[in-house]
Amino acid sequence: MIRHILLIKFKHSADSSKIDKLSTLFEAMPDKVEGVISVEWGLNDSPENKNKGYTHSVVMTFANEEGRQNYLPHPEHEVLKAFFRPLLEDIIVFDYQF
Repeated sequence: MIRHILLIKFKHSADSSKIDKLSTLFEAMPDKVEGVISVEWGLNDSPENKNKGYTHSVVMTFANEEGRQNYLPHPEHEVLKAFFRPLLEDIIVFDYQF
């Protein structure tokens, strides 16, 4: 399996209703894209204050490399990116196999 982690820093102008819509788009991926096992959406609540402005995370689990390769060019991923990019200030993407 592959874990796909996104740490997200939104623009200050990003509307909270659009961020909520984005979470819905992410959470729908397991039903829309073969090979996506699960998606978790989270808001930083660490008391350590070391998040460097990154406020949200997405943790996706892919069944295998085939699932990841299915997701990356998938039309539903393209829809998600088109909605996401105007809201985004910065992102960190980190994948690992387990």
